[in-house]
Amino acid sequence: MKKLKFPSAQTILLIIAGFVTILTWFVPAGKYETLGYNKDDNTFTRIGIDKSEIIPASQDHLETLNIKIPLEKFTNGDIYKPINIPNTYQKLESKPQGILEFIKSPVKGIIEAADIIFLVLIIGGLIGIINSTGAFDAGISWLANALKGREFILIILVTTLVAAGGTTFGFAEETIAFFPILIPVFLAAKYDAMVGIACIFLGSSIGTMCSTINPFSTIIASDAAGISWTTGLGGRLFMLAACLTIALIYIIRYGKRVQKDPTKSIIYDQQAQIAALFTHENIKIVAFTTRLRLALIVFALCFIIMIYGVVALEWWFVEMTATFLVGSILIGFIAKIKETEFIDTFVKGAGDLLGVALIIGIARGVTVIMADGLISDTLLHYASSMTQDMNKGIFASAMTAVYAGLSFFIPSSSGMAVLTMPIMSPLADSVGVGREIVVNAYQYGMGLFYFVNPTGLILASLAVVKVGFNKWLKFVMPLFIILIIFTLIVMTVSSYL
Repeated sequence: MKKLKFPSAQTILLIIAGFVTILTWFVPAGKYETLGYNKDDNTFTRIGIDKSEIIPASQDHLETLNIKIPLEKFTNGDIYKPINIPNTYQKLESKPQGILEFIKSPVKGIIEAADIIFLVLIIGGLIGIINSTGAFDAGISWLANALKGREFILIILVTTLVAAGGTTFGFAEETIAFFPILIPVFLAAKYDAMVGIACIFLGSSIGTMCSTINPFSTIIASDAAGISWTTGLGGRLFMLAACLTIALIYIIRYGKRVQKDPTKSIIYDQQAQIAALFTHENIKIVAFTTRLRLALIVFALCFIIMIYGVVALEWWFVEMTATFLVGSILIGFIAKIKETEFIDTFVKGAGDLLGVALIIGIARGVTVIMADGLISDTLLHYASSMTQDMNKGIFASAMTAVYAGLSFFIPSSSGMAVLTMPIMSPLADSVGVGREIVVNAYQYGMGLFYFVNPTGLILASLAVVKVGFNKWLKFVMPLFIILIIFTLIVMTVSSYL
């Protein structure tokens, strides 16, 4: 018998989409009423099951709806998505999804995820252009020589910087751009590609899991819970430092084993394939000319401008994508790449990440099936019912587990916050703990499961490097278990403080 092969990322997601489609036949349909703020006329739109109405935007109306959130959180834009109204869940007529809906879901998902898909494709084109100049290969060789004997510095530097981006502004989808850029650096330092994946993905995951000033999770979740985002900040800073330290020790130990004996690599059987993917033997490495230095400066500035734009200018995918497109064109001019050659190289570079883009779209299709099948709010309703009137310590741990489970179906951090916090945060009052416990449970639960969540970004990230999900699970599972145990202990202790 031939050895069974672990399915591809696309196949895994289609299996999950099929599973969710079947769920819509068994999970009761239901929906909460929602409340959205209208900035133009300072009103709320309350959308019910059968009708919608416009009501004045006032604190009294929020109190009437049992929404314990200050009005200014809506008026100043902190809460910009419609929120679920507590105690308004209603069962609806079942709306099971069939084979036709299952077939259409990847297409709908690709359309809904068009913003991030175009970002990925344009980044692929930019990488193709900079690789064609040969400057990046020369830079990798220089860095590898400079770090000889101190390669662990690379692990600490990359993981810490990516985690800093995650904790401050939710550096997640943007990390896909760094895999094709940094993996060759780790290979040149005699590590395997798994070390590079871990530094980038785990750095981002731990940063977002322990978000401190991240507007897309901490701030929006705290606002939706009716508390200041600074409440519980000290605990999240402790978790960030502790989890990052644990992850760094884990990655460095694995990296040293691989350096001493490459056969210890979990992906040793793919060594030649990955090396061929990330080395450019057809490109002659040349000395850094002024022209090549300038091209690399523009390349680096694309990422610096992107980060600044997201943090300070409220940029999102359109602006980020445009930044990389302009950067590609500027590098083409600087390197004097002919127009036809530029187009061919750019298209080829984009094509190299097309598989990643499709994975992102198929993953979004899973949430499309849930939304169309009206089971998202039902799962939230049942989850909130499970944690009522629990012991403090059990409540904190159970809420973390609930959010981990919900993140399989709602992988968006901001979406999870606005949908669940108005429902979940009042449960903290009933068991006698601060609402920051629910905010932390939301972050830690989502963040931990994000390590292995197939509807998140892990499959797309692995696809860039051509590493299987099974290999990733083998690498990350010990760390995953360690962090789960540590997090549950911290949450239990904090609930009694």
